[in-house]
Amino acid sequence: MLDLVPDTAIKGCGAVGNSAGQFDNEAHYKIDDGWRYENQIAKEKLPTILRPDAVRSILTRNRSPDVPFDRSINPYRGCEHEYVYCFARPSNSYLNLSSGLDFETRIFHKDRAAELLAAELRKPRY
Repeated sequence: MLDLVPDTAIKGCGAVGNSAGQFDNEAHYKIDDGWRYENQIAKEKLPTILRPDAVRSILTRNRSPDVPFDRSINPYRGCEHEYVYCFARPSNSYLNLSSGLDFETRIFHKDRAAELLAAELRKPRY
């Protein structure tokens, strides 16, 4: 029987692994097969991958009683700040990415943010 490999810390990252998202159909496990496993902290920071995010709206509406505002603007998805308790981490499941290292290293920027905001503010209902 093979032993499961525990997630190890990576320098400069808040998350220690890439656990499966809530919408994933598959589960992935790291196992120690005796070939390459080293139980140490990675010395290099993982590279950040930037990709455009094709969105239709830049405003996000919020109905939470805990937050004192009802709209917000976020020009990107994902975050390098490595705050492990970030409320936005689970949203990566919709992109079939993990809320762990994928959230910290794969940033989706909304390159049409200014154009989308201007269009939203011009609408009569706003």
